[in-house]
Amino acid sequence: MTRTVVWTVLGAVIFALHFSVPLHAQSDAIGDVKAKISEAELAQQTFAKGLTHCGELNGTNFYFAQRDRVLNLEDYHRSVANLALQQAFNPETKQPWTKQDADAHWEAAKKAALTNQTDCALVASLPDLQKKLEDLQKQATSDSHN
Repeated sequence: MTRTVVWTVLGAVIFALHFSVPLHAQSDAIGDVKAKISEAELAQQTFAKGLTHCGELNGTNFYFAQRDRVLNLEDYHRSVANLALQQAFNPETKQPWTKQDADAHWEAAKKAALTNQTDCALVASLPDLQKKLEDLQKQATSDSHN
């Protein structure tokens, strides 16, 4: 009698595990898509003005929010290097520009160019992500009814 109970319980556990693995994987996929949607919506909100320039933000330019314009990386690099060479007044440090100031601005501009490009791609993917989420949720609903 106890052997039958053990086999019944074991069978039930195996059955449950067999069907919970796809549901768990599906749940993870839904969670991943929801996270990407949240990330895209955040980028859409925080980078709203820059999004109008996405056609130009291809990694060689960056959005300069203070002037609401796009700047070319190489031109910007030359400009900040010249400010250092001329030892022009740097209002941020209240000192003349240094090579270190120029290098820091150049690194920040390169990082901004990559971030801008990523944010544009992420926001552009939002409709596809929303559709994918809808499809996954429909699939999860139909799988749970079967």
